[in-house]
Amino acid sequence: MLTVALPKGALLSDSIRLLKAIGLDFSAFLEPSNRLLQITDPTETAKALLVRNYDVPVYVEYGQAQLGIIGYDVLREKTPQVAHLADLGFGKCRMSVAVKQSSPYRSALELPLYGRVASKFVHCAREYFDSLDLPVEIVPLYGSVELGPITGMSEAIVDLVATGTTLRENGLIETDILFESTARLIAHPLSYRINSNGLQEWIEKIRSAALVVTS
Repeated sequence: MLTVALPKGALLSDSIRLLKAIGLDFSAFLEPSNRLLQITDPTETAKALLVRNYDVPVYVEYGQAQLGIIGYDVLREKTPQVAHLADLGFGKCRMSVAVKQSSPYRSALELPLYGRVASKFVHCAREYFDSLDLPVEIVPLYGSVELGPITGMSEAIVDLVATGTTLRENGLIETDILFESTARLIAHPLSYRINSNGLQEWIEKIRSAALVVTS
């Protein structure tokens, strides 16, 4: 039986809508009363695991799920050993550098040497500032990173931005975009190569449906 790892949060409803378009119905995950973390499609051809974003590639990498749907930001941050198969086109956002509106800095290159940058995307932030050859201290924060500049703990943040509303409401502005992020389809590499459970057929169905659902 095919197993798919689905992410809790913002990508879940669109992921379920996409899978429903190819005949796999996991909409029970969207019911307010649902407490199940694993459900089987009514056709009993596939099951889905509901896991935290960062855990999706882990379940796929270790083979507990043959397929997964996850944001590109997680793939860039965690660099898991999975097959990256398709851009599904939904969940659009961007990884950005942001500073206080009152800050004198208007680009990452203007930040002071060895200044502090707060982020929960430590790898992405480090990679970006290394590419600029700008030495900074990356401060790991896993809550409201906007508080970094607000409290003066950091000069800037690196975080995901969708509409920018949260930044504006907290007096922050974007200065640089590291990369754009969308939902991606990933697979367990060995399962993909040997076509376990007819995996490649499912992948082609998802790719085709994504073109329709996101158009």
